[in-house]
Amino acid sequence: MRIVSLVPSWTEYLVDLGLEDQLVGRTKFCVRAGHQPEGITRIGGTKSLHLDRIESLQPDLVIAAKEENVREQVEACTAFSEVLLTDVRDVQGAFEWLETVAEQAGRKTAGQAWRDKIEKAWGHPRPVMERAYYVIWQKPLMVAGHDTYIHSVMKWWGIENAASMDSTERYPTLEPDNEAHMECRRMLLSSEPFPFNASHCAAFAEKGIASRCVDGEAFSWYGSRMLHAVDYLRGVATAE
Repeated sequence: MRIVSLVPSWTEYLVDLGLEDQLVGRTKFCVRAGHQPEGITRIGGTKSLHLDRIESLQPDLVIAAKEENVREQVEACTAFSEVLLTDVRDVQGAFEWLETVAEQAGRKTAGQAWRDKIEKAWGHPRPVMERAYYVIWQKPLMVAGHDTYIHSVMKWWGIENAASMDSTERYPTLEPDNEAHMECRRMLLSSEPFPFNASHCAAFAEKGIASRCVDGEAFSWYGSRMLHAVDYLRGVATAE
């Protein structure tokens, strides 16, 4: 089977399923693509695909994600390949998609094994240990809302999402003028898509806002990254 992955999370999972040799195309953001990622054709970004390049690879299966890819580009791929459109909205859904993706890629048994390992490692949801905003972008200041996989991961590991439940946006914006009046004065600054670093923590500290940088992959990637990130996530909510 010839597989093209348009999703960084699923690219890593396919490799962990033992399908690196069948992975013929990946996006430039699929940085965890096995031991020889340079041997896998890059087909653009997650939202800027080179459709002609994908078609030339003659894939049997294209794996996409509703949130990460552009609908029109994914639909165009159906003209020359079977397409699996995934839609991971919460942790439970992520468990289920582990099996679906593996089965579609011809690794049903391995997919069941991965799900079992990850569910065991994640265990039951933790009690709330802290409350914070999860910030994904600087200008404008954007946070993960309640209808996101990130929110579900936060909740599972004991972090209450401070983003407003009234927002109709999945990634609402915090207006700069409101920073001084925020009820919650804690922020988790993600490493992706905006690369927050210690200098940003210092800038927020000057405004009386406690913040710390966190691994964006741990909170926003699903697939086998859920297992690889367990130890990290276990320590985040209790970190000083």
